[in-house]
Amino acid sequence: MARIRVSFLSAALFVCSLAVAQPGPIPQQLTFTPYHANGIYKIGETVGWTVTPGPDTPTYAYKWTIRRNNAVVLKEGKLDLSSGKDTIEIAGDQPEMIYVAIEPYAVQADAPSGAGTGQPGSATPSANGPAPDAASTAAAQSGSKPANAGGAPHWIGGNTGRNNGLYAVGAAVAPTEIPMSTPRPADFDAFWDGKLAEQAKIPIDAALTPVQTDVPGVEISIFELDALGSKAHGYVARPIADGKYPALIMLQYAGVYALNVHADAMRAEDGWLVLNVDSHDKLPSDPSGGIPTTYNAIGNTDREKSYFLDMYLRDSRVLDYLATRTDWDGKTVVLTGGSMGGQQSMALAGLRPDKVTDVLVCVPSGADTNGDLHGRKAGYPYWPSDNPDAMKTALYFDTVNFASRIRAPVMVGFGFIDTVSPPAGEWTMLNQITGAKEPIPVIDSEHDNYTYAKMEPCHKRTAEILDLLVKGGVYTPVAFQP
Repeated sequence: MARIRVSFLSAALFVCSLAVAQPGPIPQQLTFTPYHANGIYKIGETVGWTVTPGPDTPTYAYKWTIRRNNAVVLKEGKLDLSSGKDTIEIAGDQPEMIYVAIEPYAVQADAPSGAGTGQPGSATPSANGPAPDAASTAAAQSGSKPANAGGAPHWIGGNTGRNNGLYAVGAAVAPTEIPMSTPRPADFDAFWDGKLAEQAKIPIDAALTPVQTDVPGVEISIFELDALGSKAHGYVARPIADGKYPALIMLQYAGVYALNVHADAMRAEDGWLVLNVDSHDKLPSDPSGGIPTTYNAIGNTDREKSYFLDMYLRDSRVLDYLATRTDWDGKTVVLTGGSMGGQQSMALAGLRPDKVTDVLVCVPSGADTNGDLHGRKAGYPYWPSDNPDAMKTALYFDTVNFASRIRAPVMVGFGFIDTVSPPAGEWTMLNQITGAKEPIPVIDSEHDNYTYAKMEPCHKRTAEILDLLVKGGVYTPVAFQP
C-alpha cells in the first residue's frame, strides 16, 4: 500500500494549536428584531428591523446604510431612539441579500463621562474589509485598543465580533432564486477533466511516517503523495483494530499553520479513517514551510499558475490515495471543512462526484468570485476585480462553477452578515446544486473566526450528521423551508 519510513516523529514533531484567548463580552448598545424571525422574505415584502437599546445604554449616535448584496447602496439614514425604538426597512424588490451596516458617528450629548472618544465626522469602521490575520482578530475580539495615530477615535461594542462599534444585520429576499452573476466558462469541465487525466498518469508513490499519539487505540502517520506539480501532505489516522472504516477527509481553512494531530486522533477514536489534508505543499507538522502568507494572490491572472490549481489537485490526489487503502470501507467518503476548507470541499466534491458521498461545510469561501463586477461584494480569496485576467482566472476555481457537478448530499452553513464568505455567493452556489442540499442560514453571524459561537447551528448539525454516518447511517438533507 505504501512504503513506510522507519523513523518516528515524536520529540521533533511541532504541533500548532491555534489557541486564542477567550474574549470578554463585547458591549451591545443596540438590539435588532427582524420583521421575519428567519430573516427570509418574498419579493415585494418589506424587509425590516425594529431597533431598541441593548443591554448597554447607548452612548453613540448611529447612522445606517442598506446595501444590496453588501455592494449597491439602496438607502441611508440615522437612528432616532428618543421614543425608545426606531425601525430600518426597505422593500425587497428582487432575489438578493440585504446587508445593513450600522455605524457610530458621534458620542451622544448625554453620554456618561468617558463613554467614548468618537467625534462627528470621524472615520467609521468598515463593513467591507478583508479578513485580518489571527493576531489582529484576537486583538479585536479581546477588546484591546489599537494605537490610533493623531488621537483618532476608538469605537467599542458592536455585533460583528470585532469590538469596533460596528453593527450589521442581514436578510434574504427570494434567496433560492438568486442567479449566477457570471456565466460558467465553456471549457470549465474540459479544463478540469484534462488536469485530472494528467494527474492520473503520475504514480501516487505514497510514503508514510508514523507519529506517536497519546490517544489509545489509534495509529497515526504523516502521508506524502506525488501529485501533478506538487506533493500532497497531511495526517492519516485510524483505529488500531483491524477493520474497514468510513473515510473522513478534512480540508483546511485559510492560513499557513501546523495541523492538529491530536484532533485527528480523536476523530479516529470515534471510528473514522481520517485524512487531514494540509492546504500547502509542506509537512503538516511544519507551521510555516516557507509558504508566503499571500499565497492566495499567487498566479491569480493565469489558470495554469494559480495557487489553487495545485491545491485542488492535491485534494483530489488524497482521494486517489484513499482508494488504495485496504482499511477503507470502500463506500463512505465525507468531506468537511470551514472557510477555505469548505471551498476545497465543494471543489473536490465537484471534481470527483463519483467518489464523494457527503459534504458538510460551514462558511465556505470562494463563491461568486466575480461578484464585484455585478453588484455583489465578493469575499475571500479576494481576487482583484479591476484585473480582467484575474477575474477570468477566478472562474475556474469558483465553487459556484463546481456546484452543478456535485452528486453527494450537501450541508452548508453560512452567516447573513458574513463579509469573508458573503451569503449572496453561498446561495448562488447552493442554487447550482441539483441534488439534495441542506442550507443552514444563520441570520446574525459574521464569518466564524469573528462570531464562532453564533455559527453553533452549523457546528452542531455537522456533529449530528458525522455521528450518524460513522455508525453506518445515511444522511438525508433537511429540505429548505423559506
